[in-house]
Amino acid sequence: MIKAKNIHKSFDTLEVLKGVDLHVAKGEIVSIVGPSGAGKTTLLQIIGTLDKPNSGEVHLNGIDFSKLSEKELAAFRNKHIGFIFQFHQLLPEFTALENVMIPALIARRDSKKVAKRAAELLEYLGLSERSEHKPSELSGGEKQRVAVARALINDPEVILADEPSGSLDTKNKEDLHKLLFDLRDKFGLTIVIVTHDKELAELSDRVIEMKDGKIIKKSEL
Repeated sequence: MIKAKNIHKSFDTLEVLKGVDLHVAKGEIVSIVGPSGAGKTTLLQIIGTLDKPNSGEVHLNGIDFSKLSEKELAAFRNKHIGFIFQFHQLLPEFTALENVMIPALIARRDSKKVAKRAAELLEYLGLSERSEHKPSELSGGEKQRVAVARALINDPEVILADEPSGSLDTKNKEDLHKLLFDLRDKFGLTIVIVTHDKELAELSDRVIEMKDGKIIKKSEL
């Protein structure tokens, strides 16, 4: 599913990733852990085509990202990868339903079908009654579930989550952790999570530990 080989990444003179190899199988939930500055988020962004390595290769389902143009990368990312961020990144001027719809509208899908699918996802996530509310009217847990629905709207194969429960209280954190595993089972997703949350990491199929730009430990299935 996901293969990264000998990934190097520097910002000016700072070497952030120092030859990282990573393989994630279809249907796996993998957590990447390690101290701040270890290179976790940079690796996730490279896997998600949001950034490019200085050297090395990344493949998703056999597609070599280095062979794609910027336009092709954007289209590939929109169709195949869903993102969940720590602070949800919802657009404040749009309702929950509209926020969920945005990636599908960018993909130029039929707006009526998109609205129907977005409503179905919000219902699945227990947010039907909040669909017309704007982010300022939602709780932290509700915002993050809207972000999850947005990540799912284009039926991606991969979800990349960067500290998805980092801004949530204990109850919402537990709910989100359970939700991620339910989504894997319901939609057949492959999920890669960057987290400092020990409980979430321990629930994963595998844990990959990073330090100083390198993978220093991998647990096995």
